[in-house]
Amino acid sequence: MPTDQRAGKPWLPPRWVIRFAWSVHRSLYRVTGGRVGLRRPRPGHWGMLRLTTVGRRTGRRRSVMLAYFEDGRNLVSLAMNGWGAAEPSWWLNLRAHPDATVELADGRRLVRAHAATADERPRLWARWRDVDPKLDSYAALRPAETAVVVLAPRPGVTASAEPQDDRLA
Repeated sequence: MPTDQRAGKPWLPPRWVIRFAWSVHRSLYRVTGGRVGLRRPRPGHWGMLRLTTVGRRTGRRRSVMLAYFEDGRNLVSLAMNGWGAAEPSWWLNLRAHPDATVELADGRRLVRAHAATADERPRLWARWRDVDPKLDSYAALRPAETAVVVLAPRPGVTASAEPQDDRLA
């Protein structure tokens, strides 16, 4: 094992490998009609969801697969772009248009996103650290603080109120 890994320094594959893996994951989801690609979180493991946002510039619907865990009725993710320096587009979209749709292994939810507040962030970050002990090392690779994103149920709206577009990637 390389010295860096024994010392706890995280190793990231080249950017093209990360992008390829994301592409394969989205393709599996599409090809299987959503039967493969989503999973519920379990103790010590994060789940996978599909988030659909509205593009901040185009106004078009955009989808991405994200890791998450549940915090009561809320879903919690991290605004990281493969631990690269840039903010992920989905997070920029949510900051402009916080209402979004989430597809989970057990159905759809309409959510409203916000960055974890100063009061919630330390608790939620600690929960992520329970799932990934190297979280702080990975986050240190980024020049700015990684936002903890809370996807709360949208008040007064049911999941069937928003049209579904199966063509989304």
